[in-house]
Amino acid sequence: MNNEEQHRILVVDDEPASIEVLTHIFGDDYEVFFATCGEKALELAMTAGPDVILLDVIMPGIDGYEVCRRLQAEPLTAGIPIIFITSCGDQEAETRGLEAGAMDYIQKPFNQAVVKVRTRNQIELKRSREQLTILTITDSLTQLANRRRFDEVVAREHARLARSGAQLSLLLLDVDQFKAYNDTYGHLNGDHCLRQVAGVIDEVVNRPADLAARYGGEEFVCILPETDLAGAVAVAEKIRQGVEALAIPHGASGVADHVTVSLGVFTTRCTARKGVTAVIAEADRQLYAAKSGGRNRVNARSDETEGTTANSHLHLRTVRQSPRS
Repeated sequence: MNNEEQHRILVVDDEPASIEVLTHIFGDDYEVFFATCGEKALELAMTAGPDVILLDVIMPGIDGYEVCRRLQAEPLTAGIPIIFITSCGDQEAETRGLEAGAMDYIQKPFNQAVVKVRTRNQIELKRSREQLTILTITDSLTQLANRRRFDEVVAREHARLARSGAQLSLLLLDVDQFKAYNDTYGHLNGDHCLRQVAGVIDEVVNRPADLAARYGGEEFVCILPETDLAGAVAVAEKIRQGVEALAIPHGASGVADHVTVSLGVFTTRCTARKGVTAVIAEADRQLYAAKSGGRNRVNARSDETEGTTANSHLHLRTVRQSPRS
C-alpha cells in the first residue's frame, strides 16, 4: 500500500503496551495516530480524519462510552466506525458498547489476525457507505450535485449564515431554447450538451464552500455563501462566457447560432425572518427576467441594490460592493 492509499487509524488507549502492540500490527500498512485519554481522542478525531477508531473502554477522565457518544453526536465524526477494545469480557459490556454506537468489539489480549481483519472490514464498509452516499447526492448525467443535495445544502447554509447576517448568493441558469436543441440534434446530443455546460459551471464554481447542482432538466443552480452581488455577477458572467466559448452549434436557436445560457442572480443578507424558499423564488424571478429580456444574459438583484443586466452587448453597471475573492 503506497502513501496515497494509506488509511488512517486512531488508537485510543491509556496503556502504552496496547498502543505499542496495535502500532506494530498496523504500522506498515496504515498511518497510525494515538491518544491516551478521551479528550485527546476527540481532538484527533476532528483534526486527523481517521478511517477507523480503536477505542479502549476504561480510561482516565471520560471513558470510552462517553467518547463514543460524543463522536456520534458530532457531524464531522459521526461516520467514523468505532471498534471498542477492552479487557471486559462480559456480554453486558459488549452490549453497552454496541448500543453506544460502536461497530465492533474486540477483547484483550489481541489476536493480531482478528484485529487486522475486523479493522479492514470496517474501513471497507465505510468506503462503501461513502460511495453510496455520493451516488444518492450526485446527478448521474452531469456529475454535479443533484436537486436533493441542493435542497439540503441551501437550507443548511441559509440557517448558518442567518446567525451572523452574512450574505448568500444564488445563481439559477437555463440553457436557452434547449427543447429546440433536442428536437434538432436529438437527445443524445442534448445530453452531451448538458454535460459540457456542467463542465463549465464546475470549473467556475470551485470554492470549497460553493455548490453547483443540476436543478432539473436544462436548469442549473449554484450556491455561493458569503458572496456579495458583484462577486456573484462575476461568477455568472464567467459561466455565460464559458458556455459561449464552447461554440456548440445551435441552428434552431433564436438567440445565436450556438448554445447560450441565461442566468438569474439574487443576493441576500440571511435572516431567520426570510426563509430560503423566498430566496430561491427571487433568483428564479431574475432568471425569468433574463430570459424575457432577450436571453444570453445575466439579470441580478440584491436586497440592497436595484437590478442590473449583462450580456455580450451590454456593459454591467458597477455594483458598489467588494468583488468576490
